[in-house]
Amino acid sequence: MLTTITELEALYGEPHERAVRKEINYVNADYRRFIELSPFVVLATAGPDGLDCSPRGDAPGFVRIVNERTLALPDRIGNNRIDSLRNVVAKPHVALLFVVPGVGETLRVNGRGRIANDPALLESFAVDGKPPRSVLMIDVDSVYFHCSKAIARSKLWDPARHVERSQLPSAGDMHRRINGESFDARAYDADLAQRMKTSLY
Repeated sequence: MLTTITELEALYGEPHERAVRKEINYVNADYRRFIELSPFVVLATAGPDGLDCSPRGDAPGFVRIVNERTLALPDRIGNNRIDSLRNVVAKPHVALLFVVPGVGETLRVNGRGRIANDPALLESFAVDGKPPRSVLMIDVDSVYFHCSKAIARSKLWDPARHVERSQLPSAGDMHRRINGESFDARAYDADLAQRMKTSLY
């Protein structure tokens, strides 16, 4: 097992100069386009109880570029676990991974989060008249694009490799196995489509 930074560096060697130089501390014009066209981002946080990684998605550009050093991420209605937000209150460091459908490169942003609930700010993010509960303001520390190797290896965007939903247990089935046989998995799954229509925002 490798247990020291020295051992790791001896195994991997020095990073290529380009890999280091692509990291900057602000959102430039090129990186802005990734954020503007991304409908999906993964938010990573850390708190006293450990780590959390949460998917966030909406219309492309739903993460607002306030300025080159500040991003704003609306917190849409969810399960109210607020794991990520609890972590931000305890420890502000956050990381974002922006994904653009069909594109191999991804964009990584590291920074510090603040939770805002100013009414005017919330209203500016409203969809169908429904504002988010809060907005995560992110002070950018570093931004860099990640090469396309992971997407290429996974063939993520290849329709021939897409998995039929029926190959996985349904949400109702997973709930039933956790909550017991009294849980009505069939009713839960039957109502899912309607719940999705009425509870996205």
